Amino acid sequence: MNDPHAVNHLVETPGADPVRGTVRWAPVQSLWNGSMAAATLILGPLTFSPAALALFLGTTGATLLLGHSVGYHRRLIHNSFGCPLWLERVLVWFGAQAGLSGPFAIIRTHDLRDWAQRRADCHPYLSHANHWAKDAWWQLHCRLELDSPPRFDLGRIGRDRFYRFLEASWMVQQLPIAALLFWAGGWSFVVWGVCARMFACVHGHWLVGHLAHNRGPQSWIVADAGVQAHDVPWAGLITMGEAWHNNHHAFPGSAKIGLYPGQSDLGFVLIRLLERLGLAWDIRTPGTLPARASLHAVEAR
Repeated sequence: MNDPHAVNHLVETPGADPVRGTVRWAPVQSLWNGSMAAATLILGPLTFSPAALALFLGTTGATLLLGHSVGYHRRLIHNSFGCPLWLERVLVWFGAQAGLSGPFAIIRTHDLRDWAQRRADCHPYLSHANHWAKDAWWQLHCRLELDSPPRFDLGRIGRDRFYRFLEASWMVQQLPIAALLFWAGGWSFVVWGVCARMFACVHGHWLVGHLAHNRGPQSWIVADAGVQAHDVPWAGLITMGEAWHNNHHAFPGSAKIGLYPGQSDLGFVLIRLLERLGLAWDIRTPGTLPARASLHAVEAR
């Protein structure tokens, strides 16, 4: 983890191949994502209320900001800032509420894709190279089994008892939340505060990821990478800054992803707030990272 540009938890494995592999239906993942989508699309209109909509917006925003963007991505995966262990665990718990996976699976999934996209070529599952409909089916309902995968070392994260518990129980973590919401507002709150929240997080994560690897503006090119990233400007605010994906490919170790005027980055705003409270330190930005010889600006900003 000394190189802030590195894929932190993947071990370079002789013979590992990001191209050859088979995409197979993943029944648990498929039923989970499909049930959240069905509950939202069928029951959502039947249980709608202004209060339920406000609950959906608030819980989804908190999940994406605290959990997916700051907890899972910038802290756990990229180690782009330091914080107390108790705070890291709180942020990672919020990350599990996005409905994507537990902390171990999210690291492996992210780092495998990151590693593959830096190679000259990789499987279309890992590059989002298919038509959007096929890519959606693959990403939301299937898994890729590489013939020769690399191995992972999760280090102290993999040894953490709380993270082991969260990895094993992230789906059932929704049950106490659902019970609390049912007590507060009945089935309307459950549908909009649990099912619709996870439907938006999971499907939105896929959509932005698909677009960010196929079209959109670019400020940077990583010359030795087979897959280049794009920004998705309309999603910058609602993804808490994650949609400036071209910037992220350029500076993967940076806690700051929105780099230019007009690029909102609420995730970085939260990290700076934590810093002022004495709860975050060693915050990496492009200005503090070592230069990358393979990184080239597309145009002057």
